[in-house]
Amino acid sequence: MQKFIIRPAVPGDIGAITRIYADAVLNGTASFEIEPPDEAEMLCRQTALLKNDYPYFAAEIESVVAGYAYAGPYRMRPAYNWSVEDSVYVAPDMQRKGIVALLLQALVATSAQRGRRKPSATFTDCCAAYSVMRRSGASSPRTQPP
Repeated sequence: MQKFIIRPAVPGDIGAITRIYADAVLNGTASFEIEPPDEAEMLCRQTALLKNDYPYFAAEIESVVAGYAYAGPYRMRPAYNWSVEDSVYVAPDMQRKGIVALLLQALVATSAQRGRRKPSATFTDCCAAYSVMRRSGASSPRTQPP
């Protein structure tokens, strides 16, 4: 079994993160974007989340970023400050290897340590990640047709 390292994502990961996300935009249904953003935009998004103390992780194997995950605001109204929405993306050749579970565990634990206790996610299709989310201790995932 491959050994993945879950660590805080850094700006130097943006190239790999951008490529992973571009594949999700072009070939998946989860991103809700039509055109993949470039590295500058992805860095801007990462910086904004980190500046506001949201967790952002990379899954690495043999010095290669295989996936990433972050938590961000669930809603912008003050009453939702304790709640976060998570996003998890994995490179196509690294899917179904347990990376989603590892990243979600890190997000849920870190979010709780920072006083944000209700990670939530929306899934656009039926997939293994839905059951992983349920087991991670997060609030009930929502489903939405693709």
